[in-house]
Amino acid sequence: MEATNKSFAMISLGCAKNLVNSEQMLYLMSEAGFTLVPDPDGADLVIVNTCGFIDAAKSEAIDNILEMAELKKAGRLGGIIVTGCLSERYKDTILNELPEIDAVLGISNFKDIVFAANAVMERRACSLFSDQSAPVDEIPRVVTTGPGWAYLRIAEGCNNFCAFCAIPFIRGRYRSRSMENILEEARDLAAHGVKELIVIAQDITRYGTDLYGKRCLAELCRKLSEIEGIEWLRLHYLYVDQFDEELIDEIANNPRIVKYLDIPIQHINDQILRRMNRRGTGADIRRLFKTLRERVPGLVLRTSLIAGLPGEGEAEFEELCEFLREARIERVGVFPFSPEEGTPAAQMEHADYEEAQRRADLILELQAPIMEDFCRSFVGRTIDVLCEGFDEESQSFYGRSYADSPDIDGQVFFDGPGRAGDIQRVVIDDTDDGLLFGHLEEE
Repeated sequence: MEATNKSFAMISLGCAKNLVNSEQMLYLMSEAGFTLVPDPDGADLVIVNTCGFIDAAKSEAIDNILEMAELKKAGRLGGIIVTGCLSERYKDTILNELPEIDAVLGISNFKDIVFAANAVMERRACSLFSDQSAPVDEIPRVVTTGPGWAYLRIAEGCNNFCAFCAIPFIRGRYRSRSMENILEEARDLAAHGVKELIVIAQDITRYGTDLYGKRCLAELCRKLSEIEGIEWLRLHYLYVDQFDEELIDEIANNPRIVKYLDIPIQHINDQILRRMNRRGTGADIRRLFKTLRERVPGLVLRTSLIAGLPGEGEAEFEELCEFLREARIERVGVFPFSPEEGTPAAQMEHADYEEAQRRADLILELQAPIMEDFCRSFVGRTIDVLCEGFDEESQSFYGRSYADSPDIDGQVFFDGPGRAGDIQRVVIDDTDDGLLFGHLEEE
């Protein structure tokens, strides 16, 4: 069917890996002649790329679908296509539970988005699900982030099978992309002005083990850093048990790798780590963090924690709090335990949600002065900032330092002249509530 002048909107939910899939679908739809519009109201189609990881994400996805259903019912939207983790996780029931959906695609079927769109336009049913552990499709993308930065996905799926996590059952087993394809994409991004690559996968430290029979992240980083125009490499997410000397050396000695590492540990108590099928012990975590601090001056650590995991009583929770007091991790995200259906942890006894949320709030209170002290350490210093734009409210430019990852950390506001997409030198004058304020260094 000819798609010319047919409009569609995109709603992308969830993580950065999901956003990359959305960007690939944007490319395919554009190539097929569909026109992207900013608002679903009045569009021929809407694509809702969903997250289905935890209850809050599932609720957000369903709310978005139902909101689109109301537009469709009112005659202000043509059709609804649902893709992503929610559709994959509930592929046997989603169309029955949400009959307003016109087409549904599984996690390995993003490449079929144009087929699905044409089916909806022709009022044909469409439900496509393939092997979620199939090799990663190499599809171009329309980069929607930036200016000056983009995500670079190097693998898909996960082999860790943590007891609380449904990701391996949704996104399949771990599959590395070939180094050649990754480097080709990175070169293209650099040619279009990207200066920061945020290297992502469910577990980037495992990169290459399936494809090349060994860990290849250090080698990949070396080759990425040789690409003209790439100034920052940011690494998300690394796992304690997969670090080796080669990787630590590369992080320490490669000036392109920003000294910011996202290492989700979830907990520090040995018994809880074992029950959750996490590799390594609390001692392993402490040892790695100590080594990284010694070898990488100025290192910023980010981690994720889950409060209220099965086996966490007051003593285990206090052990976690004491570790945080000692480790003084600069960036901490904490979530109350969410028992995910189909996972082993969901069958284990655990604290109720209210208690888990209380503990999560206590961790945030504990971390607040640590973060404030860290921000204060920047005052009086001159740092590199990737300028992202101009803020009308504060009448100043804003961006991110090496210590800030998009959407989850702070920002730097500074008096210009700023240049969006460029890395500029900024003198830090003050800090407030996790934000830094300064002025451009005189050239």
